[in-house]
Amino acid sequence: MFGPTAMSVEFEKFREVLDSRYSQDDIALIERAFEYAKEAHTGQVRVTGEPYFAHSSTVAAKLADLKLPSEVIAAGILHDVPEDTARTIDDISREFGEDIASMVGAVTKLGKVKYRGEDRYAENLRKMFVAMAQDVRVIFIKFADRMHNMETLYALEEKKRVRIAKEVLEIYAPIANRLGMGEYRGLFEDYAFKYLQPKEYSWTQHLLEERVKKFGPAMERALKNVDFELRKSGVQGVELHGRVKHCYSLHRKLLRYKSDISKVYDIVALRILVKDIPACYAALGILHGLYTPLPGRIKDYIAQPKPNGYQSLHTSVFDDQGSVLEFQIRTHQMHEETEYGVAAHWRYKESGTTPNERQVRWMEELAQIQKELSTTDFMQHLNELKLDMFSDRIFVFTPRGDVIDLPEHSTPIDLAYAIHSEIGNKAVQTRINGEIASLDTPLKSGDLCEIIVDRNRQLPNEDWLNFVKTRHAREKIKDALRGNKPGLWSSLMKHVR
Repeated sequence: MFGPTAMSVEFEKFREVLDSRYSQDDIALIERAFEYAKEAHTGQVRVTGEPYFAHSSTVAAKLADLKLPSEVIAAGILHDVPEDTARTIDDISREFGEDIASMVGAVTKLGKVKYRGEDRYAENLRKMFVAMAQDVRVIFIKFADRMHNMETLYALEEKKRVRIAKEVLEIYAPIANRLGMGEYRGLFEDYAFKYLQPKEYSWTQHLLEERVKKFGPAMERALKNVDFELRKSGVQGVELHGRVKHCYSLHRKLLRYKSDISKVYDIVALRILVKDIPACYAALGILHGLYTPLPGRIKDYIAQPKPNGYQSLHTSVFDDQGSVLEFQIRTHQMHEETEYGVAAHWRYKESGTTPNERQVRWMEELAQIQKELSTTDFMQHLNELKLDMFSDRIFVFTPRGDVIDLPEHSTPIDLAYAIHSEIGNKAVQTRINGEIASLDTPLKSGDLCEIIVDRNRQLPNEDWLNFVKTRHAREKIKDALRGNKPGLWSSLMKHVR
């Protein structure tokens, strides 16, 4: 049995990131993993010149910052041991148990997701999706690993930097978004942006700095005024702090507004954290009594959360000197879930909470899709999969009150096939928010959409392939037409995207 005889200086320093929610048994497990991995990596050096174990301990610290259970932190410390040292998965299983070994093994199987030819890259992505669907804790370890790689990306040659940055922007950041992990998404995007578009990154960063300087005094005044008013009114659990928009997020908004920064109100924002949901709405009322709200700028993501689980109240106001200030109001729990997403559900082992079903269902769907495709087909469909699974999402209500999660710009036909293939095949008309609309109308979050069917209809309309957005709808339409009109299939190939 391996075990340290005395706490090392390195672990003493690492222990500072472990807060009071970790028990003595938790700390003992993490220490054993720490010393085991440190010994296994002895003599190994990273490209940066640091000891290799510095990477392992940094990954573990990032997992500890997420307040994940000790087993996940231990697996993070050990994640490179089987791949880069003489120790095996069986060794780790004997020393730390099957659960930790399973996580380490899953991370190891993911390998280094690199473009070593399309077949190798596609197969690595397939493994990542399957591993995520089987145990989402694995992706937390992979995220922490990739985040530290991005922090030290400067040490690699330019070709590798660009390749890794592209992977992060196209795969890791969108996955973080779907898991509701806002902080990781923002950091992934900014690191990738820095290496993929360095000039645009520098320009956007300069704009951010100038905006913070301009609005800094107004923010300081507002922090003091709002804090005083909320506490005077007896709002419970008040905590205020500022937030600066991530560079890449600002860059994308500026593209939409043709670089007119005056149309972007949320470059800097004030966050108000309170005890519970009633306090959120009370704070909003107090805020609007203090400052004049901008018409049309109030968004209630508490009553109608975003598909990835995001909840908050947003409002923009004029302060007493005419500056426009953005406020976000949420509970402390909402804030944790906004920053850490699905990871927040593992922060307290004793809580017994499980991830939001919509947040992880797409992983299972994605794993199923990739199992049905050959490696070649998977690579050919990768862009389609990314658009379908990783795009910004909307939520649409059915007349029965069900909430359907769809990619942005989806149509009533996409909704119909998401409900059932027969609903899609027999659709003839739709009502959106009570009004008759065409079947190619782009849906928006919060729409109430009713699909009107003709039970005598046998086949979908071939022209639907020109506007449907989801892979699921497209495949169901093609299957129906192919199955009923064998001679028609060749003419449909022009619709394949």
